[in-house]
Amino acid sequence: MSLKSKIPFEFFQRHLLLPMEEREHSVAVGICPDSRKEALEDLRLMIEKDIEPVSLQRAELEEGLRNYLTEALGKEKEEEEPTVVLSEGSEDLLGNTEDAPIVRIVNSFILKALGNRASDIHLEPLENEAIVRMRVDGMLHASTTIPLSRYRSVVSRLKVMGKLDTSESRLPQDGRIRVKAGGKVVDVRMSTVPTLFGERVVLRLLDLTASLLTLPELGLLPDSHSLFKKLIEHPYGMILVTGPTGSGKTTSLYAVLQELRSPFANIISIEDPVEYQVSGVGQIPVNPRIGLTFAAGLRSILRQDPDIIMVGEIRDGETAEIGIHAALTGHLVISTLHTQDAPTAISRLLDLGVEGYLISSSLIGVIAQRLVRKLCNSCKVPYVPTEEEKRILGLSPEDPGKGIFQPVGCDLCLSTGYLGRVAIFEIMEITEPLRSAVLRSGEAAALRKISREEGLVPLFEDGIRKVLAGMTTIGEILRATRV
Repeated sequence: MSLKSKIPFEFFQRHLLLPMEEREHSVAVGICPDSRKEALEDLRLMIEKDIEPVSLQRAELEEGLRNYLTEALGKEKEEEEPTVVLSEGSEDLLGNTEDAPIVRIVNSFILKALGNRASDIHLEPLENEAIVRMRVDGMLHASTTIPLSRYRSVVSRLKVMGKLDTSESRLPQDGRIRVKAGGKVVDVRMSTVPTLFGERVVLRLLDLTASLLTLPELGLLPDSHSLFKKLIEHPYGMILVTGPTGSGKTTSLYAVLQELRSPFANIISIEDPVEYQVSGVGQIPVNPRIGLTFAAGLRSILRQDPDIIMVGEIRDGETAEIGIHAALTGHLVISTLHTQDAPTAISRLLDLGVEGYLISSSLIGVIAQRLVRKLCNSCKVPYVPTEEEKRILGLSPEDPGKGIFQPVGCDLCLSTGYLGRVAIFEIMEITEPLRSAVLRSGEAAALRKISREEGLVPLFEDGIRKVLAGMTTIGEILRATRV
């Protein structure tokens, strides 16, 4: 009889032990500094085999327990439904033992998503079944299917977890779930919308225990990093981070806050929602139902004697106007804006009704960005680019293209060839020629031409530099930068 069938999972979870390789006369067991070492002797007596301890970090051990649980319970049969042990609230997801089939179905795909580093879970009802897809490194992957006979109960279970109205299926609803798996605490934002075959559900997963990226970890190349630092070291003015939804703008803002926080600086942010807590920063969540909008919150922040203000997003002319006036009166204001590139951010502000002279006087820099998938270091292989690829990369036909890699796929990267993401940037410093152009017309084409003359490295070119550095592929850059 195998170790997994002999010993209940709760034993390993309670004592922080991770069963690893099982041999004929011994078993390798992972331990960490917090493990109960005396339990190793109990385990040896129960399985009648020698125990070989393997030292791990606690985070590694907990990740191993999640994978162990997924593998063990994935082999069980219960009306062909996936099963797992998880629960909402503040309980440890690995320690809950509810056996109701619907609970086990829901917990199964949540745990699988956490194990695969997914940022979102999509539940989509179709004519004959419902499919579950997960977004990993920005790309959706099919995960499993749910019979329509079970799907409504699955949605009801999620609504109960998110404290939504289970009797209402005709209107969109938004909720929030807090779950815990071992040492990992995850905030789940839930959204439902009615469709032809039932309610469609999207779950956004935010790992609250994950460490925030710092400025050096954003993937800036040395010249871009120096320019970025130069912009955020201004004592006052406005800096905008632009890009479409899901391009990492908020991550960059949090990196800036971490770089700027100091015992001598009063930093206040207004966000919708507050995704991560940053020590030393006063963070205000937007609440439109009680009148706390970005504009209203920004007015209140100005009465709090701030040095640095972060506005989660500029959505309207009123917020833009207040933010710009704050920048003109001695505050450093950082915010985001939805535009395709850096020069069009100025056109967008003009469209919102902000006067050109205010923009030229307050704006000190615009940073456009996109996220591209990083090559998996465990399986990427070098290759010689084609003639067309050399042309795209700016290489001569005779150049062998050393240092360029292509994806292969392995177990670590879920056979995709990519593991994690890195940002590509376009940083536009507002120089005197650009200020003059803003006052003249503010047209994006003219601003783009002048900014190139002033040394702007466009998104595509920054991406190509990262291809040549062996970080990503041409295909990823083309996918992220095509308009």
